[in-house]
Amino acid sequence: MHATTSPALVLLFSICTTFFLTGSDGRRSCLPVERDALLDFKKGITSDPVNLLSSWHGEDCCQWRGVRCSNETGHVLKLSIRNQNADTPNGCEDDNALSGKISPSLLSLTQLVHMDLSMNCFTGHVPSFLGSMKRLQYLNLSGLVFNGEVPPQLGNLSRLQYLDISSKYTELDIYSTDITWLKNLPMLQYLSMCGVNLSRISDWPHVLNNIPSLKVIDLSCCALDSANQSIPYLNLTKVEILRLQGNSFHHEIASCWFWKVTSLRYLDLRFNKFFGQFHNALENMRFLRILDLSSNLDNNIEMKGNFKNLCSLEILYLTQNFMNGEIAVLMEWLSHCAQDILKELHLDYNNFIGALPNLIGRFTSLTLLDLSHNNLTGSIPPELGNCSSLVTLDLSNNNLTGSIPPELANCSSLVTLDISTNQLRGTVPTELGAYANLTSLVLSSNNFTSVITEEHFAGLTSLKKVDLSSNKLKVVVDKSWLAPFSLNVALFGSCQMGHVFPAWLQQQLEITKLDLSRSGLEDNIPDWFWSTFSQAIYIDISNNKLGGSLPAHFSDMAVEQLYLSSNRLIGPVPPLPRNIYILDISNNSFSGTLPSDLEAQKLQTLLMYSNQIGGTIPGSLCKLGGLVDLDLSNNLFEGEIPRCVETESSPSLEFLLVSNNSLSGPFPTFLYNCPGLQFLDLARNNFSGSLPPWIGNLSRLQFLQLSGNTFSGNIPDEIRNLSQLQYLDLSSNNLSSVIPQHLSNLTAMTLKRKSYISSFKGQWRPYIIGDKNSLLMVHVSGQFGEIISIITKGQQLRYGGELAYFVSIDLSGNSLTGEIPSCITYLDGLRNLNLSSNLLRGNIPSNIGAMRTLESLDLSKNKISGEIPPSISNLTSLSYMNLSYNNLSGRIPSGRQLDTISADNPSLMYIGNSELCGPPLQNSCSGEDDVIHGDQRSRQEHDPMSFYLGLVLGLVVGLWVVFCALLFKKTWRISYFQFIDKLYDRIYVFVFVKWAVLTRKQDK
Repeated sequence: MHATTSPALVLLFSICTTFFLTGSDGRRSCLPVERDALLDFKKGITSDPVNLLSSWHGEDCCQWRGVRCSNETGHVLKLSIRNQNADTPNGCEDDNALSGKISPSLLSLTQLVHMDLSMNCFTGHVPSFLGSMKRLQYLNLSGLVFNGEVPPQLGNLSRLQYLDISSKYTELDIYSTDITWLKNLPMLQYLSMCGVNLSRISDWPHVLNNIPSLKVIDLSCCALDSANQSIPYLNLTKVEILRLQGNSFHHEIASCWFWKVTSLRYLDLRFNKFFGQFHNALENMRFLRILDLSSNLDNNIEMKGNFKNLCSLEILYLTQNFMNGEIAVLMEWLSHCAQDILKELHLDYNNFIGALPNLIGRFTSLTLLDLSHNNLTGSIPPELGNCSSLVTLDLSNNNLTGSIPPELANCSSLVTLDISTNQLRGTVPTELGAYANLTSLVLSSNNFTSVITEEHFAGLTSLKKVDLSSNKLKVVVDKSWLAPFSLNVALFGSCQMGHVFPAWLQQQLEITKLDLSRSGLEDNIPDWFWSTFSQAIYIDISNNKLGGSLPAHFSDMAVEQLYLSSNRLIGPVPPLPRNIYILDISNNSFSGTLPSDLEAQKLQTLLMYSNQIGGTIPGSLCKLGGLVDLDLSNNLFEGEIPRCVETESSPSLEFLLVSNNSLSGPFPTFLYNCPGLQFLDLARNNFSGSLPPWIGNLSRLQFLQLSGNTFSGNIPDEIRNLSQLQYLDLSSNNLSSVIPQHLSNLTAMTLKRKSYISSFKGQWRPYIIGDKNSLLMVHVSGQFGEIISIITKGQQLRYGGELAYFVSIDLSGNSLTGEIPSCITYLDGLRNLNLSSNLLRGNIPSNIGAMRTLESLDLSKNKISGEIPPSISNLTSLSYMNLSYNNLSGRIPSGRQLDTISADNPSLMYIGNSELCGPPLQNSCSGEDDVIHGDQRSRQEHDPMSFYLGLVLGLVVGLWVVFCALLFKKTWRISYFQFIDKLYDRIYVFVFVKWAVLTRKQDK
């Protein structure tokens, strides 16, 4: 007989079991097998900089950070260890990220539905074993640095609703050749494969069309080559967000398949190459709120298309599309939206047309409009002034004309207004002062001519940035005026601020960027200036007439870019600010010596030219490893340039200009460690010694000026290795030996190169030399416009930005011997060639006429002999030539261009050559009076031969004509012989009579 189990014992057993399997709070504890799986995963983590997994210890893994379990079963349901601090493209670029591998032990988490490992530094392949975790609904692997193929096993996750395997703009190391596995994810709502290389997949829209549950699609930067597909029946009726930016779409924008997706709220098509006009189906996108079609830089997007039903549009980016046409055409949709609303309200449009402008703003939801960097023309539409919801309006960098419409002041919500870099004229309306919410006002680079008064700023209490630079504005405010705003950025370059330094700036303690350049200031810099702007990082007060000196606490300032050039500043240069990386104090009257210790370790550009600074260049310069541009020219420096040793962090100089000083010593040896050097100017100093052969290792050198020193020895043959050199000036030294051969290797001096010169403040300006198909990158600082002087065309000329055009060789004023190498004529891009005042012998190269761009040629004061090559007449660009004081002989060639050079006294070009003859010299060539033109002889030599040849041919032809006529024409024969008989009879009678008369006279 079995004993009956007591109900109390059953209850007690249940309570004990529950106690052991749950925690103290009544929740189920972590299952041991899943805890061990997480610990194995942790072993694969090689780096945890912020101790994200520091709580992963103890028995209950449900209490660990990033782990969530079921309260009923204890199974791990969620694993989320996302790097929350990451703001970089991928986890490996963030110092807070976890590093390591994803362990297969995660397969033990059989009930896991949510996994987020994003923005960490897990490397390798996307784990294929993830396809076995079939309960997953959320999988986020974005920002992980994976490579290889995306495993198709992910298609086994049939419950997946969220999939993000984006690589965040990496190098497309992760790819997929087949995405048909996506069809097996019928519940998928969010799909992001951003940065995954899908270039081999052409039918991607058809694959997506098989997933009707999709709401978000992000295939940005996937190297897709076309969105030009036709989908007969569209299943994607729920898609609200579509991101396709950064692909390779290069076709008409109207042919894209997605115009049928009328459910779209957000469409991102940035950074493609679309062209043409919009699809008419755009009018069906009534729910579209954000349209971003910016930066289709290589093509033109036309404004034609139906925008009229986009009444839900809140954000419109059409920047950088080279759009042409009237801006008013694009803005017509604003009016249409208002009309539709009126109809819906059963109001007669015709009766309300007068009030329509006021209604437009009420019924349009536009908050951001960016049409910048296009080619739009016309005036700013006044209707924009009625968009009461508009927060950002950017129409900058177009060709807009007219004035600012007063209606624009009605945009009461406007926070950012940028209409810079257009052709707007007229006055700046005082109504702009009503923008109480405006934080950024940019009107720069237009043609505004009005006077800006206190009234313009009266209501701008929120203003943080104002840019009125590069106009013709005049700012007139009272000396005691207190600005209603506290600025961060104040840019008034080229605005006339008056002669006295603006006192109201003293209260602007939050300014980080200040520009008062070219503003007509003639005051001394006030004492409060340096303390008020001690925390500013950008200050430009250049090109005024400001006096004063630099403050004693100069080194404590936070400034990073400081432009003080072209003023009247005096005094010594104190220790530099520690954070400075651009300092320009050129064209002032600073004196004294430089600080012995330059502690500005971030310094990149130091411009001190045209001052009165003396002493030696401090050796601490060698410690400025980031120094790129150094210009100390036109000062009083003396002694040697510091000989930086390799143990120091030598400057990575690209530009070194120290001309017009009293520096001495050998060629600077530390330049050996500056392979990036592009521009070197040591002219007019006392440097001596020989030029080192390693100068040929400076492969990026483009401008080399060593004139006016005492360098001796030969010109190194290695100089021919400088293939990027376009300017070579070794004049006025003591160089000897011969001109190096193989100068044809200086390919930057040929017509096969193209140069780009930048201005000093970083704006690139193209200058073309010769053929556009090849490229030579040149970076030249804008200060060159002030100091570079070049001897050409017989005079000293100053060159600035146009220096990029100037291709020159000047070896004059030395003791060079030997012949002019014939290979020099291959440098057909040269504009100036000066070999004067040397000891050169031999002939002028016969093919010199190949140098067709040559504008100035000076071979004077040498011992050159022989004839002047006839090909010299082919130099059609030549405007200056000097061949005087040589041993030239023979006839002077003539040509259309040669005959116009030195028209006042052309003989001076040839003076000192006693054996030359012919015009323009007085002595004529022996036996010949006519001038030789080019390589042709005088026609007079050939005229007698031509005459006799023509005479003989004429007689032969004439006789044969007569003979043939008599032979074949009987009547002509009869007439001819009758004529002969008559002529014979007349001659006979005439002779007989004359003879008889003479006989009678003799008889008498």
